[in-house]
Amino acid sequence: KLISSGEYTKEDLCYSLQETIFAMLIETTERAMSHCRSSEVLIVGGVGCNKRLQEMMGVMCEERGAKLYATDMRFCIDNGAMIAQAGWEMHRAGIETKWEETPITQRFRTDDVDVLWRE
Repeated sequence: KLISSGEYTKEDLCYSLQETIFAMLIETTERAMSHCRSSEVLIVGGVGCNKRLQEMMGVMCEERGAKLYATDMRFCIDNGAMIAQAGWEMHRAGIETKWEETPITQRFRTDDVDVLWRE
């Protein structure tokens, strides 16, 4: 009704949706930082290209005294940088999996994956 009446535009709706989703991402990230006692955030993946998300995440990091790292746009097209970092952390911890035993599951939930390299 509000769009068809002309009171709001589709652009208003999209902007509002983006702000709400990004606020939720910031809150979730802040909780994760607290839980893990982290003072760093690395933004990767396609959404990492969004300057507004980087700005909002930067404000949260500044308020927490944390450091924000936004990867080069070349690495923001998919989650390759995040996957590579996880692999590096596992390798450093001496955790290796034979290729034949490696499951390939695109829909892993992050809370269902064991983080074995962390104490």
